[in-house]
Amino acid sequence: MSYFLPVALGQNMARLRRLSLWAPAVLLMAWLPMAAAQAHTGDSKDKVAADVIRIDLDALSKATWTAQERENAELITDFIQHIMNDHDFEWVMQKHGEDNYVQHNRNLAEGIPGVIESVEGIVKRFPEYTYDVKKIYVDGDFVIFHSHVTMKEEDRGDESKGLIITDTWRVVDGEIREHWDAIQPLDGSMRFFTLMNGGKIRNTNSIF
Repeated sequence: MSYFLPVALGQNMARLRRLSLWAPAVLLMAWLPMAAAQAHTGDSKDKVAADVIRIDLDALSKATWTAQERENAELITDFIQHIMNDHDFEWVMQKHGEDNYVQHNRNLAEGIPGVIESVEGIVKRFPEYTYDVKKIYVDGDFVIFHSHVTMKEEDRGDESKGLIITDTWRVVDGEIREHWDAIQPLDGSMRFFTLMNGGKIRNTNSIF
């Protein structure tokens, strides 16, 4: 035992010396991907302003809509464009902050401030968050948007990523009075996201 112990210690010390020579390279290899990811995040934030999705109401409108239905669709289009794509929360608050907005999604706090609070939280984590509106339906006071929602610019147009959200609003006298929605996550990360964000009850309104 007295012979093998010094030999074993000597071998271990030799291994440690070899590892110490590789340590800086290993740390560098671990740091580079993180640095690249941070740089990419910074680039993507800069690109958001240039790559904002625009809702093309003219392409999505129907010839059968009445003048009032068209006006209701325009109001909701402006609302969603500013809050979900432009992330212009000040405009939304100034324009609709006084609306008597009843929120039927119980995971959101009541009123327009509750919507802003929720979207602001998402945008802080995902600055490229956008609503790509695919279909618009209007029936009297009710306006329905069927949208592909994504967190990252690279996922836009990829039907295997993000969320499908169907929103219904009721518009009365130029105000957004009520909102309902149905949400379908399309991938594992979004299923986890909705699971983690969908449990807290923030209002006591009816879901219907």
